[in-house]
Amino acid sequence: MDTDVLVVGEALIDIVTGEDGDRELVGGSPANVAVGLARQGHGTRLLTRVGDDERGRRIAEQIGRSGARLDERSFSGEPTSTARARLRADGSAEYDFAITWDVPAITADDLRGVRAVRAVHTGSIALFLEPGGTAVLETLRAARAAGAIVSVDPNIRPALVGDHAAALARFGEAAASADLVKLSDEDAHWLYPDLDDEEVLDEIAALGPRLVVLTRGAEGLLARGAHGLVEAAPLVVTVADTIGAGDAAMASLVSSALDDDRLFTSPDALEAALRRAAVTAGITVSRAGANPPTRAEVDARLG
Repeated sequence: MDTDVLVVGEALIDIVTGEDGDRELVGGSPANVAVGLARQGHGTRLLTRVGDDERGRRIAEQIGRSGARLDERSFSGEPTSTARARLRADGSAEYDFAITWDVPAITADDLRGVRAVRAVHTGSIALFLEPGGTAVLETLRAARAAGAIVSVDPNIRPALVGDHAAALARFGEAAASADLVKLSDEDAHWLYPDLDDEEVLDEIAALGPRLVVLTRGAEGLLARGAHGLVEAAPLVVTVADTIGAGDAAMASLVSSALDDDRLFTSPDALEAALRRAAVTAGITVSRAGANPPTRAEVDARLG
């Protein structure tokens, strides 16, 4: 299968602690996005860092079963990274990480040499944690130079991104190379604690991306596009947990951009894409773990 999307970022094992003990699930925000894109029918390749161990092989197998592919440069001699997730009463999660991040930078010539690469996505820990973070930033700039759609999701993990000023500067550099930025309301409040939602969207849009989308949980999605603000209501479901919800929305938005580039210019196309992202995220939170829906499942809910 041709590669429509190159995703660069962490894949790890989420160790979820619950009443019945620990469950180990494949996770990592960029890995979840890669799975979500593959389930939407896009040829997807994930450049990550996993160990040549049982957990790493499990990640590679699950990524493969989703329809995505693991880049051959992803394996390392170090142990596979983990994130211990503790679920709060509302289904949200807090994390303790054991992670190492180091990947090669991808050049514009690399991207031009891979048939049909149309989009590059990254974010989360991969953008901020060194030494890999610098390589990721270089990859975004190369993708922009190669004419690919570039998307970024900061997915802030305060314990891993360094001090606020450095993290904000790194995010600003990434956003300046992006066409599409998606962030959660928690990300927004951490990055820009003195701004309201609309001011955050304006601040990020001024950095250069064509579209900025804010996910707000039960309040739905709010976006700043070429013609101003557009909103979408959430899909109302019984929440199992919120793991992977933002990643599912991110994958849906990238999918919509690949399906119809009017996403960046048409309010109607943007509204449809936001609704699709809301439904995709809603289906994901209705079931345990990061388990995004297929295109057929989303189409069925949209009617």
